[in-house]
Amino acid sequence: MRDTRTQWAGVAAVGVALPAALCGCGLKSGEVIADAVGPGSIGKDQPLKGVTITVTSKNFSEQIILGEMMGLALKAAGAQVIDRTNIQGSIGARQAILKGTADAMYDYTGTAWITYLGHTRPIPDPQAQWRAVRGEDAHNGVTWLPPATLNNTYALGANQANQKKYGFTTLSDVAALSRSAPGAVTLCVENEFDVREDGLPGMEKAYGMKIPAANVKVTDSGIVYTQVANGSSCILGEVFTTDGRIPAKHLHVLADDKHFFPNYNAAPEINSAFLMKHPQLAAVLDPITKKLTTRNQQQLNAKVDVGGEDPRKVAKAWLVREGFITAR
Repeated sequence: MRDTRTQWAGVAAVGVALPAALCGCGLKSGEVIADAVGPGSIGKDQPLKGVTITVTSKNFSEQIILGEMMGLALKAAGAQVIDRTNIQGSIGARQAILKGTADAMYDYTGTAWITYLGHTRPIPDPQAQWRAVRGEDAHNGVTWLPPATLNNTYALGANQANQKKYGFTTLSDVAALSRSAPGAVTLCVENEFDVREDGLPGMEKAYGMKIPAANVKVTDSGIVYTQVANGSSCILGEVFTTDGRIPAKHLHVLADDKHFFPNYNAAPEINSAFLMKHPQLAAVLDPITKKLTTRNQQQLNAKVDVGGEDPRKVAKAWLVREGFITAR
C-alpha cells in the first residue's frame, strides 16, 4: 500500500500528479459540505442531527474518494460535516485523528500495524490484523471500526497477451519461470519497491525467484503501467491492487499465493473520545464499509485518475447508486 512509502507525499494513488479534477470540492481544507443529501438505507431519522464532525483523508485519489463518501454519509445522517480531506501523507492525517482536530477518516490496517504501531511483520489474516490494530491502537485513543475487503497492497501485473503466453496466474508461477528461464522474466518497478524488504528483495526470497538485475527496470509509476500494458520491455510490473489503471489498461493481477505482501484493508479510524459521545456514527458507516471491495475501488479510482472526474461527485454518485443516501 503506497501510503506507507515516503514517495506518497504529493502524489496520487497511481503515482502521478493529482489531476485537475482534484481541484474540486474536497480540497478546501475546513469547508462545510453543502451538498443537498438525505437518508437512504443509512441515516434514517438523522441520528447525527446537530453534531459537527470533521472528516479527513490523505492526499491521493482513493483516500479523497473514501473521505468524501464518509462525509456525505454523515451529512445524510444529519451531521454538519467539515471537510478536511487531502492532508499530505499518512502521518499528517493520523495526527489530526490523534489530536482531535479531525474526528474520522478511512485508513488502512497495514499502515496502522506497520507504520503507526511500529511492527515489522504483517499479520497474514486480514481480520486478525484488524483485531490486533484495534486492540493496540485503543491505547492511543483511536477506535477502528470493522474493515472492508478493499485491500490496497502490492502485486505484480501483466498484460493479457503475456499472461496467456507464459501461463502465469500466481507469483509462484513467475518464480518457476525465473528458475527455468531466468532471462524470460523482465520486470518494471518503482525505486522503493526495488529496495524494500516488503518489495522486490523480500518477494524474491519468499518465492525463490531468480531475476537478473539487468532484467529489472526501475522507473516511475506512470511508466511502469505504460510499459506493462505495452508488454515489450517488461512482461511484468509492480502494481497496486486498487489502482484504476489496472482495469483501464486491462492488466491481469497475479495472485500472491504465499501471502507475502501485507494486507492494507480500509477501515474507519475514529477518535475514541468523539465516538464515545456519538456511538451512532458506527451504524451509519458500517454498511458502507461492507460494500467497499478492491474491484469496486479500482473502478472508482479510475473515474478520477483516468477519467478526470471530481472525487466528491464520484463518491456521491456511488452512494446514491447503492441506495445509501438520496440526492435532493
